[in-house]
Amino acid sequence: MTTREGRLGVGIIGAGRVGPVIGAALAGAGHALVGITHGSDDERVEGMLPGVPILDAVEVVRRAELVVIAVPRAELAGLVAGLAEIDAWQPGQLVVHTDAAHGTGILSPAVAKGVIPLAVHPAITFTGTSVDLRVLASAYAAVTAPAGVLPIAQVLAVELGCEPIVVAEENRATYAEAISTATEFSRSIVAQAAALLTEAGVEHPGSYLATLVHSAVDGALQTAGRADPAPLPELDVE
Repeated sequence: MTTREGRLGVGIIGAGRVGPVIGAALAGAGHALVGITHGSDDERVEGMLPGVPILDAVEVVRRAELVVIAVPRAELAGLVAGLAEIDAWQPGQLVVHTDAAHGTGILSPAVAKGVIPLAVHPAITFTGTSVDLRVLASAYAAVTAPAGVLPIAQVLAVELGCEPIVVAEENRATYAEAISTATEFSRSIVAQAAALLTEAGVEHPGSYLATLVHSAVDGALQTAGRADPAPLPELDVE
């Protein structure tokens, strides 16, 4: 793969819905992908990242100048610490994780080995497909990093297609709660409404709700954050 001057060798740890999409976005920005870890669907990963070697985590770290960690939240701390215990991290290496709930503190074992810690969370619901690349282009990303390297995190967010928004280390838990509230509540409400419509004999409840839900959410978003938001019009459902 040919890269422009100043581009990095990128390794991806995590081959679920997030890692391959992040890798594809960074490759599109001109970075060279040096490897990705094995996942549950290597065929899908190959479709997203054709020709990128599938390696174990230690080998990904060994080859990469920038390591992207996109693993489930419950695995993040143990992975970082485990790689530190076997001296896999390299001084000067950039390490970025994508978890909403953590800033760079969770990367402390790697920082002790000399890495540069970054946290970048794109605020989208990943599908693990190329569709996500288009969604990233209209999304925001929460970035957290030490002041001296914050611009690097911001540039990475931009290269993903996102607009970077700085979230302080101490505010990441609150940020994650907001993201969880928006996503889980939306899923729950739509599922509940769809079940009621099915009970009422409405076929294809998802399609039936699509315009209604989108218009209601759009209205709510237009007033979000206002000190005295205008009330949304009542829906006539009689």
